[in-house]
Amino acid sequence: MAVQTTILSSLSKVFLDRITGVIPENNVMTALKNETVSYQIAYLSDEDLTAGVKVASDYPDNVRIRTVEMVPVDFVARQSDYESDGKYLCTEPGMYPDILRDIKDKCITLKNAEYRTIWVDIEVDDRVKPGDVEITISLEDESGKVLSQAKQKISVLDQTLPNGKLIHTQWFHSDCIADYYGIEVFSDDYWTAVEKFMLAAAKRGQNMILTPVFTPPLDTEVGGERTTVQLVDVKCEGKKWSFGYEKFERWIELSRKCGFEYFEMSHLFTQWGSVAAPKVMATVDGEYKRVFGWDTTVKEGKYTKFLRKFLPDFIQELKKLGILEKTYFHISDEPNTKNLKNYKRAKKSVWKYLKKLNVMDALSDYEFYKKKVAKLPIPATDRIHVFIDHNVPNLWSYYCCGQVHQSNIFIAMSQARTRAIGVQWFKYRIVGFLHWGYNYYNSLRSHTHIDPYKHTDGGDGGENAPCYPAGDPFVVYPGKDFEPEESIRWMAFYEAQKDLRALQALAEKTSYEHVMELVEGGLSYPITFNDYPMDDDYYISLRNKVNRELAN
Repeated sequence: MAVQTTILSSLSKVFLDRITGVIPENNVMTALKNETVSYQIAYLSDEDLTAGVKVASDYPDNVRIRTVEMVPVDFVARQSDYESDGKYLCTEPGMYPDILRDIKDKCITLKNAEYRTIWVDIEVDDRVKPGDVEITISLEDESGKVLSQAKQKISVLDQTLPNGKLIHTQWFHSDCIADYYGIEVFSDDYWTAVEKFMLAAAKRGQNMILTPVFTPPLDTEVGGERTTVQLVDVKCEGKKWSFGYEKFERWIELSRKCGFEYFEMSHLFTQWGSVAAPKVMATVDGEYKRVFGWDTTVKEGKYTKFLRKFLPDFIQELKKLGILEKTYFHISDEPNTKNLKNYKRAKKSVWKYLKKLNVMDALSDYEFYKKKVAKLPIPATDRIHVFIDHNVPNLWSYYCCGQVHQSNIFIAMSQARTRAIGVQWFKYRIVGFLHWGYNYYNSLRSHTHIDPYKHTDGGDGGENAPCYPAGDPFVVYPGKDFEPEESIRWMAFYEAQKDLRALQALAEKTSYEHVMELVEGGLSYPITFNDYPMDDDYYISLRNKVNRELAN
């Protein structure tokens, strides 16, 4: 019996038959206080067996080990996209590494001639003293015989990584949590599950939460509905509207408890055009029913009259809770020039109440900003440079299924490619980032619910065909007991945020120009959102340099 062991960085992806990525030279790892650092160990056995896993470290409570599990990928991306890109890890359907799963009973299963991988995190908190920390992971057979042993040193530097400045939102779909687990919205189980998903998001740097004041009108077929998760109670008696905020206040209190600082209110009008109202449920003369939705157009004016009652009342509620300045509103998601007129009409109907507040939308047409229609535009990363060239202040960015050549979070992309966005944020002084899929477990336009463990691309195995590059709709999986399971992509994105924090800290200590010399000094081209390093060594080496300069 022989077990081959390979220590890898967090940027490798290990398939059943091969390792992608670079084995780090000299295996050098540095860490700052207030961060979690990760690496991987790949095992290749010549027999099927179950091996016990033992961890030895001076700080055992700070070490977490998980297995990297494979997921099915049917839709990598459009063929024209990955062929023109040429740098996807794979282009064929198959099993890809993605899920991080806590090890049950301290055992892992090895398969003959197939790689198995362990993911190791060390949380560098105040308990960990500066100096070299060694972690030893051993695999043992049933008799206790050591089959394989992997030792990794981490140099902990006497410097704390500052908290992040980036405002970061991954759209939090609480309806998908309720639908997947089959729990009633606003039941005790619902609030328990929501809290666990919130904690998992905040742990990896998310500090803004999408808040369903009304059920978000996102990724919904015209005329269709998503499960109601409306937080504000609405009543209409005669012609008088009134509002209750008990569930909303519970959401805000829970969000704050979990670590969220910023609050993103659900969109006031429908996606891709602002033509209609979101679904609004109300108790009308004692009957609970839908009062607004796809059949309520902005032109009609009924919904506008409602908002004139609701928004002043709601703004007072935000003031009472002390979060108005940290609250961001949306008009409509991803409008374009074809629906500029509708967007302007929708905005005009609420601007009296929102003009002094934070209002942002994901949109990529510069005309919206040029004509002063959009107050805070969030362009996609493949369209952002026109905004950069025009010196748009306080710039945000986003990506989704369409940014196929840029840094993204698709399963078929390398970890380094996902991590690249950190240096891009730094170079262009990006203030905030938005992504639509923290946990979207529906098919295209929410025609049906999906099992994300079986369908990573928005398909359901039936009439709803795959529609998103695998991994685009979510970065965590809905694990047992309402515990989300992270993906290795989510960890790479977390590393991008840590890179940004370290770069910003060093720029404050030295200068922006000095840090940019470290970032681009060894490259033959300037970094943009379209051109960026995709090799593992670049990011590992850069962070080691930055860490050491911060600690000196």
